[in-house]
Amino acid sequence: MREMLRIVLGRDGYDVVVAANGTEGIERLRAEPFDLLLSDIRMPDLSGVDVLREAKRINHEIVAFMMTAFASTDTAVEAMRLGALDYFTKPFSMDELRLKIRQHLEARRLKQENLLLKRALGSRHEFSSILGRSDAMQVVFAMIETVANTSSTVLVSGESGTGKELVARAIHFNSLRRDRPFVAVNCAAVPETLLESELFGHVRGAFTDAHTNKKGLMEVAEGGTIFLDEIGEMPASMQVKLLRVLQDRRFRRLGGTDEVQADVRIIAATNQDLPKMVADGRFREDLFYRLNVLSIQVPPLRERVEDIPLLAEYFLEQFASQMGKRVRSISGPALQLLQGRQWRGNVRELQNAIERAVALERTEAVLPESLRDDVRLGPSAIAPATSELPALGDGFDLEARGEAFYRHYLALALERAGGVQVKAADLLGMSFRSFRYYVKKYNLR
Repeated sequence: MREMLRIVLGRDGYDVVVAANGTEGIERLRAEPFDLLLSDIRMPDLSGVDVLREAKRINHEIVAFMMTAFASTDTAVEAMRLGALDYFTKPFSMDELRLKIRQHLEARRLKQENLLLKRALGSRHEFSSILGRSDAMQVVFAMIETVANTSSTVLVSGESGTGKELVARAIHFNSLRRDRPFVAVNCAAVPETLLESELFGHVRGAFTDAHTNKKGLMEVAEGGTIFLDEIGEMPASMQVKLLRVLQDRRFRRLGGTDEVQADVRIIAATNQDLPKMVADGRFREDLFYRLNVLSIQVPPLRERVEDIPLLAEYFLEQFASQMGKRVRSISGPALQLLQGRQWRGNVRELQNAIERAVALERTEAVLPESLRDDVRLGPSAIAPATSELPALGDGFDLEARGEAFYRHYLALALERAGGVQVKAADLLGMSFRSFRYYVKKYNLR
C-alpha cells in the first residue's frame, strides 16, 4: 500500500517521502517541513493518532488524512479532533483520495496566497501607484515592460522613497508569475541572526527557540517573486548563501541537510552605491554581477518635477476619502510651493506633506498655510545657519525672529505691488485670505 501510494502520488507531481512506521514518520516530520501527512491508524509501534498529534505539534498547518482497515467511531472522532481533514476506510478509491489531496492542498495554497494578497492590499495606502508623465518615468515604464516577461534577476536602484518596491511589484504582476506569490523582505529590518531563518526556513532544534519546522520566504514565494529590499544591508555571511541560490537555484534550511529547489525570481533593490561598496570590499563582487543582470534606475522626484501635480492630486484624493473631508483640489500657490521644493524624501515625503495638508485644511482647496513650514517658507526658515546663533547663554528669541521674517517679506511684497494686496499675495505664493490675515496680525499698511 505504501509503495503504491508513493508511485501514484509521485505521478501526480508530488514529492513523496515514505516511512515504514510511526517512529520513522515522526523523525521525518521533525527533519523537514511537509504539506501533507497520509497515515495509517494501526501500526506496530505508534498509532496514527499519535503520529497525527506530534505532526500537528510540529506544524499545525499540515494537511492530514488518516487510513484504516478497522473503522472505529471513537478513533475517527479523535483523529478529527486533532485536526485530520478526512478519514478513509480501506479499501478506498484511489481516485477519490487523489481528488481530496488535490482539493485540500489547493485550498491551503490559496489560503496562503490570500494572506499575502491581504498584506499587499493593506500596505497600498503607504505609497502611491506608479504615476508619472515625465520622460524619466517613461523610460522606467518601458524597462518594466521589457524585463517583466523574462525570468532574469533584476536590480532596482534609486534614492529612498522613490518607489522601488512598486517597480518590483509592477514587474511581477506583468510577468508570467503573476498568479504566484510576491513576497517582500527588507534586509535592513530583519536582525542578522534571524535573516537566514526568515529567508530559508529552519528545522526543529536548529536554534534555541526553533520548536517547530518553519518554511522560509523562499519557499513561500515558490513559483513567484521574492523582493529583497535594501540588499546593500545584507550581511556578508548571507551574501554567500544568496549567491548559491542565484547560481544553483537550491538552498538548505537552517539546521537541515536536505537541499530544496528554488523556483523563484529574485528582484533586489538598493538606495546605496553598490559598485562603490564592491570597490570598498563591503559587498561581494560576484553577487553584484549576479544581481545586476537587468537594472532599473528610479529617478528622484526633483528630476521629474512635472509629475508632482499628478502625484499630489492622487494623494489628495486618497487622503480626503480616508478622512471623509471635502478637500477637492490644491490651490495654485500651494502647487507652486510643492513644485519648488527639492523633496529629499522623494514621493514618500510628498505623500506625508499632502496627508498633513488635507488633515489641517478647512476649505475645499489646499492653501499654502496648510503646508508644512519648511515647504511653505523654505528650509532656511526652519533651520537657520548655525553661524547666526548667538553664543551660549546670550539668549535667542525665535518667535521675534520669525515675526521679523514675516514682516520683512510682507512689507517688501506690498511695496513692489504698489499696496495692492492681491498682487502682493501672488508675489509670495500665498492665498489672499492668508496674506490678509498676516497683514492684519502685524498691523501693516
